[in-house]
Amino acid sequence: MKVAIVTHVVRHNDGQGRVNHEIARAALNEGFEVTLIASHVAPDLAAHPAVNWVRVQPSRWWPTNLLRQQVFAAKSALWLRRHRREFDVLHVNGFITWARADVNTAHFVHGGWARSKYYPFGLTRGLWSAYQFVYTRANAVLERWAYRRTRVIAAVSRKVADEIRASGGHPVERLDVIYNGVDTQGFAAAHGDRAKFDLPPGAFLLLFVGDLRTPRKNLGTVLDAMKQLPEHVHLAVAGYLPGSPYPDRARALGIASRVHFLGLVREMPVLMRSVDAYVFPSRYEAMSLSLLEAMASGLPVVTARTAGGAEIITPECGIVLDDPDDAPALAGAIAQLAGDDAARRAMGDAAAALAGGFGWARMAAQYIALYRQLAGGTPAAARDERHERHEEAADCDEPAPLAPGPAFGHAKTP
Repeated sequence: MKVAIVTHVVRHNDGQGRVNHEIARAALNEGFEVTLIASHVAPDLAAHPAVNWVRVQPSRWWPTNLLRQQVFAAKSALWLRRHRREFDVLHVNGFITWARADVNTAHFVHGGWARSKYYPFGLTRGLWSAYQFVYTRANAVLERWAYRRTRVIAAVSRKVADEIRASGGHPVERLDVIYNGVDTQGFAAAHGDRAKFDLPPGAFLLLFVGDLRTPRKNLGTVLDAMKQLPEHVHLAVAGYLPGSPYPDRARALGIASRVHFLGLVREMPVLMRSVDAYVFPSRYEAMSLSLLEAMASGLPVVTARTAGGAEIITPECGIVLDDPDDAPALAGAIAQLAGDDAARRAMGDAAAALAGGFGWARMAAQYIALYRQLAGGTPAAARDERHERHEEAADCDEPAPLAPGPAFGHAKTP
């Protein structure tokens, strides 16, 4: 079978990139030929003889991510227009290309985030807020359009599937839920080392992992909760730090000595095995990989219903808050864990047991089974002709494609 996957990056240290890395690796193990249409591919895959990497040159000189993503979408569609008939299955990720697809993995629903009562951006709230507003609205339109042009949508959680249905405007031939995976063995086998990260040895230590430049991840409410907690409760924060407002906020709250900003952390399993609990009250999430990683590390989790992944958490392994912005409730949940070591350890054990059912191999096997169902012995060219017969009816209100950008770089390791 010949499979093409369109994604910006394919590598271990990227959420969507890791998902596609594991799918590609599983497909190769099944004897498939895999074409990766991406800007970056991990060396282990790029060197594989059954991998064809079609390199989309990054368009860094374009001024915003919104424009850079449009250039990627146009370039990838231009290449696929010439080569689509060569593949049995085309797998894309949200709105990432102008081409039709067989499988579209929905990692995020911009329309769902825009409809959330916690959505903070608007046109009249400053330049950055206006850009975020336009970015979200544009992507909401484009992703709905992309879903109309796919045979199967693979939502990464029930929350995502529900939001796709709620957004309307696009008849869905098939909507599956395939949860993201996690390296259960890697996180379970790691050994903690607080000294490695210069963390206090005797403190009750929480961990927060996420983008520190956006209010969506909701570190601000965690800091507000920390203000209400005893001095022995500390917080480790992992994420890209330049441009983040949160170190200043921690200082303003008078808790800077108890909040440890670590920057980007490469050895995440070691860090997660060094702390006592994971806190992640995200205001909007599709399916958090870090939440699964924390559970695989044997950590009880404190999160909110708005965070993707909360739907799999039972009372035995974590605490799920109704409101991500309720700092007193968050502080109470953390205090509950900090005040009962036996209960906290039992919750951590239950979290690890639950995460054991979400390994990467399980996720990848579901995609491989889906590929086989969709290929179904039908030649790619015949299936492509069938799509073309229905295109006019399905795409009568679609946006016009952008003009293609500069030519591809093409990389293939012999």
